[in-house]
Amino acid sequence: MRIPARFAPLLFSALLSAIMVAIVSAFVITVSKGIHPEFVSDWLKSCVTTWPVAFPTVAVVAPLVRKMVGRVTA
Repeated sequence: MRIPARFAPLLFSALLSAIMVAIVSAFVITVSKGIHPEFVSDWLKSCVTTWPVAFPTVAVVAPLVRKMVGRVTA
């Protein structure tokens, strides 16, 4: 199954934000609480609550960052 190219920016934003949320949430929970019996449930809860913020943020910010990078690179 192939997704039409017009959806590439949204797919990019969804995947990037999901990966970032998963990594950062795991890191923050590990630093603040350590690895504990409820780690996985705390981590999943953190991912579910923060991804709805991260996804639209990446969707809006990524094109702006691409333009800025384009201006400062040859």
